[in-house]
Amino acid sequence: MSTSRPPAISLQLARETRERFVAATETVIAPAALAIRERLSSLAAQTGNARAMQENRDDFLSFQGQASNWVALSQASWRKILATSTGGNTQNSLSRLELIGDEVVENNILSSRLAQLIADKASFELNDLRLRIQHLEGTSELDAKDVFKPETLAKLLVEQWLAAGLTRAMWTKVQDSIQVKLVEAVVKAYKDANAFLIGKGVMPEIDLKSFVKRTGNAASGTMPLGNGYGGAQSSGPGPAGQYGGGGASRGMQGIAPPGSFAPAAIGVGMGWGGGAGNSQGGGQEGVVATGGSPLLMARQRAQGVLLNLKRFVSARLGPESSSGIQHVAGSGAPGGGYANGVMARGAGGASPAFVAAIADAEAAYQLASSQYVVGEEATALQQTAADLRRRTTELKKKAPTTADKATVEIVALMFQAILAEERIPFSARVWFARLQMPVLRVAIAEPEFFGTLQHPARMLIDRMGSCVMGFDAAAISGSALEGEIRRVVQVIEQYPETGQRVFKLVFDEFVAFLGKYLTQSDATQRVMSVAQQVEQKETMAIQYTIELRKMLNDMPVRDEIREFLFKVWAEVLAIAALRYGAQDEQTVTLKRAASDLVWAASAKPNRNDRTRVIQDLPKLLQRLRQGMTLLGIIGDPQEAQIKIIGATLSDAFMSKTEAIAPAKIEAMAQRLANIEDFVSDEGTAEFPIDAASIELLLGVDAASIEVVPDTGQKVGEEMLAWAHELQVGNWFMLDHNSRPSQVQFVWRSDRKQLHLFASSDGRSFLIQAGRLASYLQAGLLVPAEEETLTVRATREALAKLDANPERLLN
Repeated sequence: MSTSRPPAISLQLARETRERFVAATETVIAPAALAIRERLSSLAAQTGNARAMQENRDDFLSFQGQASNWVALSQASWRKILATSTGGNTQNSLSRLELIGDEVVENNILSSRLAQLIADKASFELNDLRLRIQHLEGTSELDAKDVFKPETLAKLLVEQWLAAGLTRAMWTKVQDSIQVKLVEAVVKAYKDANAFLIGKGVMPEIDLKSFVKRTGNAASGTMPLGNGYGGAQSSGPGPAGQYGGGGASRGMQGIAPPGSFAPAAIGVGMGWGGGAGNSQGGGQEGVVATGGSPLLMARQRAQGVLLNLKRFVSARLGPESSSGIQHVAGSGAPGGGYANGVMARGAGGASPAFVAAIADAEAAYQLASSQYVVGEEATALQQTAADLRRRTTELKKKAPTTADKATVEIVALMFQAILAEERIPFSARVWFARLQMPVLRVAIAEPEFFGTLQHPARMLIDRMGSCVMGFDAAAISGSALEGEIRRVVQVIEQYPETGQRVFKLVFDEFVAFLGKYLTQSDATQRVMSVAQQVEQKETMAIQYTIELRKMLNDMPVRDEIREFLFKVWAEVLAIAALRYGAQDEQTVTLKRAASDLVWAASAKPNRNDRTRVIQDLPKLLQRLRQGMTLLGIIGDPQEAQIKIIGATLSDAFMSKTEAIAPAKIEAMAQRLANIEDFVSDEGTAEFPIDAASIELLLGVDAASIEVVPDTGQKVGEEMLAWAHELQVGNWFMLDHNSRPSQVQFVWRSDRKQLHLFASSDGRSFLIQAGRLASYLQAGLLVPAEEETLTVRATREALAKLDANPERLLN
């Protein structure tokens, strides 16, 4: 409990903060409903196939009828949770063990995405608020259902969505609209809550030392607990809060708040090991995030680097509102900490004179770097590093505030690390170096550059870095990829006043360029074409099978005919639609053959029907043979199918099968003719694929393609999500059939079921989604880089600052 005020007053402050937070977030639910309605209205107005249009109209009408109900339920439940919120997590974890149903898991998946987005956008504010509330209530952690936890609000909104009679599928359609409205308001509510508590004198400055776990075994009396990230477990005592060591296995030990709001993040320290073995610089250990997917854990580790930087600078500079360093809490009131990045400034923004000085330094460096001679790498790198260091020193002298000085130094150290990255070919490194001044401009104007991994400037540098670090210098020099990097940098230099907008623009353009550049070879184009056709064919075959099952559900059709239609003819229709088009005359004829076969296989009690069968049977059998030939079923297998069909038709001729009303046959024919209007992606998550099917079905030599199909093994949703989020251009180490290969991810199919990786020796790996997820889970496909380029550069910059803190301002 707070020692500076009576316990009752502290608890009252905590309650009032929660009430203010709930009141602020409650008001955004109705605007979110309006945004959802607009989104569904837009979807309902779109044109497409009949089924999709009908679903969109149904969703719009459904939400129209239930929107007010969802808003009311959500607001009432939100206030109810407030009434039951208490300080501390008093529930025993063992008492919560229970079997979880599929519906609960699916609901949690929906809500966790929203919760994670909130946590990502407000990580600093969340942690600061949590520490202040724990300080007031004298607890070590918030209750699992505390209103301050992003999971609580996200879960409530999903639960009340379903309680109002709305569907998960509809939530998925509109979740982007929900996020846009909700995240901004919730982040502001966290800022306002911190500002309110600071105004009441609650921890204006957060003393991190009090949150370090201590043990008598450490020589210094302190040692954070846990394992170093990157798979290495550090050993030995080390001072808390130290960023020590050097090289790839550096263990950078910062202080991360215990019980982070981010899902599954725990602990008081973060260790960053680049490889196996003990870390240097004291061998400190850090507590790792547990219980999440590797993708989530990697993001938490990366966010931890930014958090450590924030804490370090905050501890060194302190709250200096007179120098322009202010706590961002809605109103810009001075206070402790740096809530939205390393440093945040007041409404006045950066000094115009200082901005002009950066522009002058940028122009001078552009001129100097344009004279570097490609081929004299060592000399040119030395010139680049010395030039940038000199300009950094000059800019720090002109910086009007301590915040500006610190920003200049941190950005400079980051780019020193990038310039020293030997895996980036020299010709590309020169262009990366030219981004230092544009990034400095952005960092001065937009402090969130230091606080979020999603800043466009970071995303651009990371994406370009992830691509070029897999190529050798010869492959990059003079290539279209080098030309695109040069163009990107020059565009950024041409628009100095646009801030992160120009970075976002060129990032999108670079991603689009990668999609073409990585698939430009004839061999890759051929593989892509084959893979896309296979996915389309298999997807359509599954869709057609589903529709045929629906059509025959209430018809008395022999099992032999059903099996032929489901297992053979559905694929025939898919191949025909793919090759000729869904409404091509050949495809229409094959569709009609299905209904003709069902009619021919039904009982024929009168002479006219039997006469018609005798007349039409040769044409029907010819169409069936034509379809099976198209599918690759020829010779004896084809004759076996015809024999089974012939026996069934003979029974029908003698009325040994059941009769089917002509109206039903005609309805089936009509539905088959326009079957594409009724199919959906339902049930198409998995389909069989192998090299033989590629050759047999599409007539393409698949010798150069290593097909890695699904095996039926179930993998977790988080692993599938990781597979779907892999970025084109990134490099991986693939261990397939005990043969390691360095591969680059070059293409993902439209339905995200097929993923193409290319190796430097010319081989291609076409991996199905489920198998890709299992390879990631088993460690058979490992990212070549554990950290992105800017995260690693930030970590190395922080290590240098910790070793020599005075350079931050000198």
